[in-house]
Amino acid sequence: MKSNALEIFEQELQRRRKPCMIGTGAMTDPYIQIESRLQLTQGALKLIDKYEFGVAIQTKSSRILRDLDLLASINQKTKAVVEMTLTTYDENLCKIIEPHVSTTKERFEALLKFKEVGVPTVVWLSPILPFINDTEENLRGILDYCIQAGVKGILCFGFGVTMRAGNREYFYQQLDKHFPGMRQKYTYAFGDNYVCNSPNNELLMKIFSETCQEYGILWRSNEVFDYLHSFEDKRQQLSLF
Repeated sequence: MKSNALEIFEQELQRRRKPCMIGTGAMTDPYIQIESRLQLTQGALKLIDKYEFGVAIQTKSSRILRDLDLLASINQKTKAVVEMTLTTYDENLCKIIEPHVSTTKERFEALLKFKEVGVPTVVWLSPILPFINDTEENLRGILDYCIQAGVKGILCFGFGVTMRAGNREYFYQQLDKHFPGMRQKYTYAFGDNYVCNSPNNELLMKIFSETCQEYGILWRSNEVFDYLHSFEDKRQQLSLF
């Protein structure tokens, strides 16, 4: 980690002729525990706010609420979008599948806070684990959270999981630990496949698409990404009036 990361980031912002959307969180969560000490994410957001860029920030942590006012400030000038991953409605199951991050309910409550201050949100609905959380009950619970939170869009690439060779061994170790007998179910259904789609994929996609259309939520991936990448200059828009 570069000790002068924020200086380098500011120099890059200054070089840009025009502001644009800046995306972060796809590779590493911006709100891992060390962020509370280093405050690099907060420092970067302050610079984004200062130079009037937009931001789309993805996380699984309710720690993002620390920067609620900052993200609201960015959104008043341009656009800030908070992206939150939700996959498992049942809290006990969530704690098994995602043991070191905020629970789904905590993330949902964070989405509600951003709704209150007018910061738009997008949910990532992936991965969904076959035979574990690929149920209609789970999907409807997550969709209900999304409806209550007034999310702008939901990214879903089908219901299932992808596994590379190295990942598969670790994943199966965790299945043996938490879901005895599930490894055998996976090996029988998917073998060494990279893409492991849920047997319920067709039904769940139908429920997902129909619910999103009913509530005006963007659900086609290209439309959601277009929204995330599109920059808005709200001050310029206001000056027209």
